[in-house]
Amino acid sequence: MTDQELKQLIESNARTAQAMLDSMVEARLEREELREGIQELRSGFTRLEDIVARLTTVQEGMTNLLASLDNDRPTILRKLNTIENKVDRLLEKSEDSNL
Repeated sequence: MTDQELKQLIESNARTAQAMLDSMVEARLEREELREGIQELRSGFTRLEDIVARLTTVQEGMTNLLASLDNDRPTILRKLNTIENKVDRLLEKSEDSNL
């Protein structure tokens, strides 16, 4: 092997080694970006779980409120009937006094 061929072989090996090192650096940077992305996803999932928990609490509260309204409905209806009866009597008195 001549000196020239040996130099070319050494240069070729050096370029190959440099390309491998560059490739390794790129792969490491990609892994770091992936880790950051995974961390952001985890954070997003945690926030989503919190939101779902809050919505569940709100839904339970609304269900309880509706159940409470259903329980109070007879009382409200009785009060409305009482008011309606009083208005009817007042109207009757008013009509009687006008005649």
